[in-house]
Amino acid sequence: MQPLFRALSAFLLLVSALPAAMAEGRQPGVSPWGPDDEIGRLNLMTDESRANVLSRILGGKSYDLSVEYYIGMPSWQAAGDPHYRIWMTHTPEGTVIDDPMNLGVTMNQHVSYTGAAVSMYTHMGTHIDALNHFGLDGKIWNGFAAKDYAGDRGWRVAGIENFPPIIARGVLIDVAASKGKRMLPDGYRISRSDIEEALRQQQIKLQTGDVVLLRTGRMQDYDNAKAYMRNPPGLSYHAAKFLVETAGAMIVGADNLSLEAFPSELESDYVPVHTYLLAEQGAPIIELVNLEELSSDQVYEFAFIGSPLKLRGADAAPLRPTAFPLR
Repeated sequence: MQPLFRALSAFLLLVSALPAAMAEGRQPGVSPWGPDDEIGRLNLMTDESRANVLSRILGGKSYDLSVEYYIGMPSWQAAGDPHYRIWMTHTPEGTVIDDPMNLGVTMNQHVSYTGAAVSMYTHMGTHIDALNHFGLDGKIWNGFAAKDYAGDRGWRVAGIENFPPIIARGVLIDVAASKGKRMLPDGYRISRSDIEEALRQQQIKLQTGDVVLLRTGRMQDYDNAKAYMRNPPGLSYHAAKFLVETAGAMIVGADNLSLEAFPSELESDYVPVHTYLLAEQGAPIIELVNLEELSSDQVYEFAFIGSPLKLRGADAAPLRPTAFPLR
């Protein structure tokens, strides 16, 4: 088991007996958008905000912010989750032999048929977390209780299928570059001052409704799963609070697998950034965002456009985001 998971396991043993009262008064947020709200801060998107960002697209080059899925890619199998798998269900040669549709050898030799199936964990590759991914004391964002809404076929509320297409201003906060580093050190915890300094250097100001993406540089190790997973740098709890409560971020994302750094800053919570953003604030999380090309071209402000797969009741889904530089 890798160091990250050893740290998490030790922490879980430490806090497993802590009473709920020790959770520092934290509880799932109540949505200002009403008792039926399932998408949280995505409600900050409006017809006006979408039209505004689309009207400012510069044109020309676009940036694919997603990663490839392949066998051996970084994933959470050490926590018991499945690897990514792809296998052929139909091949040109196999179809000739098996003739699955009773078309005959001549037709199958003339018309080649290839098909495949995949199996994966929802939190693999570039993906976005739904608000049911983490909760506090049995409840998620807006007070929906697992005992009432989490069935064997997924959540009856707050599933990823409810997320609308995301069209918003995106901002890259290149923390690694601001420190003159290729990559932040293992386990480095990004602070509010780190974020403010990077924004100052980039001459960018955050706005309410932004998709805020943090670059640690860890994506450079994506093709080496062991290195990519090992003790990643990530966002601190207090910096997450700054991004949402002060800067007004709609979504927070990063180029690592976990967004936050470990071990936790709170004794009462082993993933405080996740529970804060998802359960308390209704702010979706994007992970494994490929920010290398944006960083290389020093593109810090852009139109962020992307939609998750509509996996009914799921806690996350793959995302294929595209960035378009703005005027």
